[in-house]
Amino acid sequence: MIETRGLTKSFGPKQVLAGIDIAVGQGESLCVIGQSGTGKSILLKCILGLVEPDAGDVLWQGQPLTPARRDFLSGFGMLFQGAALFDSLTVWQNVGFRLRQRMSDARARAIAVEKLARVGLGPETADLMPAELSGGMAKRAALARAIADDPQVIFFDEPTTGLDPIRARRINELIRGIVTETGATAITITHDMHSVRAIGDRVALLQDGRIAWDGPVAQMAAADPLQAFLGAE
Repeated sequence: MIETRGLTKSFGPKQVLAGIDIAVGQGESLCVIGQSGTGKSILLKCILGLVEPDAGDVLWQGQPLTPARRDFLSGFGMLFQGAALFDSLTVWQNVGFRLRQRMSDARARAIAVEKLARVGLGPETADLMPAELSGGMAKRAALARAIADDPQVIFFDEPTTGLDPIRARRINELIRGIVTETGATAITITHDMHSVRAIGDRVALLQDGRIAWDGPVAQMAAADPLQAFLGAE
């Protein structure tokens, strides 16, 4: 579904990405890990087109992404690190933000309430404002927004940051369940190894601007680069 070839990015003299080659298959869940400042979020932004790489290509379904970006953007969902709900909109308006561009508010609200239920939030939350939500509820509402349009690809940026262990485990379970049920391709940026084990099929370690290790989650314990990373953490 998504592939990067030789992706590089520098900011002044600092090279953040030094040639990233990675591919994610349809229905696969990839977790990208690495220490803070190693370029995980920059990699995600390059894929999304929010940051222009210096060199290399991003491909979607085998084709260069640039000419097909409109189609790509219409088929992805995004869970931002801080939920990033619009504070001037109600919860259902946040969840149905994209839907309201092409259907009636009544229909968009119905879908939003359905997606809220999928992440464990009742219909009574639909008309609340984001400021009225707890951190865990806000993350769930943001997850409902990410899946509102039944995307083919979902990006998760540090999905459990700021959550206590119980809420983090529930979010991980929700993400795994949604990815499995929908067959969506998922890319998760995280430093939480509990999330990696719960969400991922594969894990890629980003170090010094390159992929230091890429393999199945089940093989993490035998991977020397990963053990060194975990020891440094």
